[in-house]
Formats: sequence, structure tokens, C-alpha cells
Amino acid sequence: MIHHARRKTVAAIALAAAGALVFTGCSGDSNGDENGPVTLTITANAITGGKNAAEADWVTDWVIPQFEDAMKEEGKDVTVEFEPQGVDDENYKTKIALDLQSGEGADIIGMDGIWVGEFAEAGYIKPLSDVGGDAVDGWEGWDQIPEAVQNAVSFDGDRYGVPQGADGRVLYYNKDLFEQAGLPADWQPESWDEVIEAGKALKKLDGVTPIQLNAGTAMGEATTMQGMLPMLVGTGEQVYEEDKWVGDTDGMRDVLDLYKTIYVDEGLGDAVLQQEASGRDTSFQMFAANQIGILLEGDYFWRSVINPEEGVGTAPMANRDDVVGYTKIPAMEPGSGIDDQDFVSMSGGTGRVLNPNSDHPELAWDLLAFMNSKEAYEARNEGTISITPRTDVNDEILSEDPMLTYVSEEVLPITAYRPPLAAYPQVSTAMQQASLDVVSGTSVDDALATYVDSLKDIVGDDAVSGD
Repeated sequence: MIHHARRKTVAAIALAAAGALVFTGCSGDSNGDENGPVTLTITANAITGGKNAAEADWVTDWVIPQFEDAMKEEGKDVTVEFEPQGVDDENYKTKIALDLQSGEGADIIGMDGIWVGEFAEAGYIKPLSDVGGDAVDGWEGWDQIPEAVQNAVSFDGDRYGVPQGADGRVLYYNKDLFEQAGLPADWQPESWDEVIEAGKALKKLDGVTPIQLNAGTAMGEATTMQGMLPMLVGTGEQVYEEDKWVGDTDGMRDVLDLYKTIYVDEGLGDAVLQQEASGRDTSFQMFAANQIGILLEGDYFWRSVINPEEGVGTAPMANRDDVVGYTKIPAMEPGSGIDDQDFVSMSGGTGRVLNPNSDHPELAWDLLAFMNSKEAYEARNEGTISITPRTDVNDEILSEDPMLTYVSEEVLPITAYRPPLAAYPQVSTAMQQASLDVVSGTSVDDALATYVDSLKDIVGDDAVSGD
């Protein structure tokens, strides 16, 4: 098994099926007669007609009948049942935690990547190979994805699950506004200073907000993922590394100084917008209306928000493909990013884990591997294109979407992830508050002092880095 330091991105995920639905390493049931009858269960926060309906329909209509048929061809009597949920994420988290704590729950459990560390430290889940057996590490699919993607459901160098999706963050920009401001249509800034200089050129245009870098508590996690964290990794620091949470460090100062430059010193962003309850949605609408020049967002913005197809986008741009540019997020300076990178990104991720209480762990692994096969992802993406964890699938299904191809090929290999630890949500809120303080006119020194005080209350003095 490949182990990587927490700071590094990790390797890939994928399943190979030799032929249509043939999968290697199928080891069967570890308890009793491996030929069955056996019942396996899958749960996820997805339900037909409700939350994450496409996933629920795929599990019900494709995964279950196809896997049962494949098992039948091997002479095994296996029934798969789906236990749908369609609730608030925290309620779902509580339910699966209680199930695992009591030795119950489905054989395969859908889980947000940022919960993995918390569940692992509590002993609720174990590394995949400890549960599924030797077939896990021998799975051909691990070679199919960039190292960064596995990190979404890994912890302390071990794989705890198989990621089921991937995304990445980029800088979007309006080519028409760039042309009016005398900026290049093919833009790739190599430092924060170059972004600021582009913002200054855009400021000369009437009715245009040059830069939207999410800030404040009203936008919640969107501020952290589309603001604080991408900038922080551009300084070479991560929010959590070497068993400490980032405090009053050079990197945090640099990030808050950047917010001060954009929103206070140079007036390149709309400070009031960051404090509005619907500020993020408003920023989407402004970008679509040619009123924002540069916006940091995920590929979700491209494929959903500004998607020109009727009924898909919430702020559709009919001329999206012609007017919207996208480019990698530069580190503060060339080479200053994590792992000495010139460019950086952040990714979210969900995955599926094996229940260590399963009566049939090896057969459950066979099902999990099957759910992450090339054929499975191709079926999952019929009608709705999104980036999968598998490069072989992405090479095929993303070929007609250059932006998603760009994220898959250029962004995912350099991306970073949030730490999967219980304290993270509270730390994230403290970071949001720090950005809000600076955008609202508080000095960087005072905002940092307040942040560090809050951080120490959350994690304790000894778990905070910096002065």
C-alpha cells in the first residue's frame, strides 16, 4: 500500500473491469458459504425524487441489477438493498455515526471526505485493506486517478474509502471585460501581484467589480473553500499540518493582507456583498451580467451555475463558451505554493467506505469496487457530465467539455483537500470571521489576534502553529 504524508496529495482510484462487467479479485464472502444467499446493503444521503436523486436512481436502476447479475454468473446468490436517506448532512452524519458505534449499519456507506478522520479516530471505520482483505490493495483501479483525488477519503496515509467524485477550483474571468481593459484573452497569472494588476485595469471600467474573492461568514464554507484555503496553500502552508492548526503564521498574514489589498486598499472588490446573506448568489448573477471581472470558484460554477442550457444554470450565460475564460490559481509567487508548486487549487470530495461490522466484508469490497468500475461511472454520467475519480472515464466523457477536461488534467494533479478532522468546521468558521474582520476594516494584526484566540478555544494552545 502506498503511504503519503498528510501534506502531499495521494494517488488514484479506479476499478478495472476486464470486459463488460467482469471484475478481478472477487474473493467472495468471508463468513459462511460464499455462494450465498447473501444480502449486502448500501446507504447514502440520496433518495429518488429528492436529495441527490441521480445517485439514488443510479444505485437502484444500474448498480444493483448489474451486480446481482454479475454475481449470478459466478454462481453466487447475492441480493443488494439500497437504504436511501434524504436529510440534512449533519443529520445523516449523526445517523451513520450511531449505526457504526452500535455495530450496525449498511455494508457500504456514503461519506463526506471531511468526516473520514473524525470517524477513523473514533474507531468507527478502518482502512479499506483491513476490512476488505488482500483484494483491496491489488485492485487495478488504484492506478486510474491522480494522486490528489485519493486524499479525499484517506487519513494518516491510509485509504479509508473510494472517492466517488472530484472537483477543482480555478479563476474564472470575463474575456469581453478583459478586452475592454486591454488585458489578454488567454490569461494565466503567475502571482497574486499579477491578479491585482489585472484587477486595477478592470477597475477603470464603469459598473464593473474587478475581483470577487469570497469573504465573511454569510457565505459560510464557500468563503473557506473559494477564498481562504486556496490562498493559504499558495503561500506554502495548509490549514492543518504536522499536528497543528494554522495560527499567526506568515502565510495567514499574507492571505489576510491580500484581502486587505483587494477590499480596503485598492477597492477592487465589493466589501458589502461579502456580508449579504445571498452574496454568493448575487456574485454569480453579477458575473453572468458582465459586472464581475475575475471570480474564484469550482467547476460547479461552469457546469451548473452559468450553464447556458435552459433549466440547468441558476445564472445562465448564453455565450458562456465564448466569453468565460478559466485559468489556474497562481501561488503567491512562482514556487511558493505547497510542494513548491507554481499553481494551486482546493477540492472537495465524497466517497464510500466499508463498514468494519459487515458480515461479508470481502464481498462488500467486490461491490464497492464494482461501483467504481469504468462501466459504472460511464452509466452514472449518462445525461449529466461531471468529473469522475477515474482518468480513463474522464478521457472519454469529458472530451466534449474543454473546461472539465482542463480541471481533470491540469487542476486535480495540483489540488489540496481540507483536513478530515472533527475540529475543522469550527476552525473554518473562525477563518471566515477573520476574513470578514479584514474586509470590514479591522487591521490584519487585530483580525489575526481574534482568530488565534478563537482557534485556541477550539483546539487548545498546543495545537496552534505560529507566533
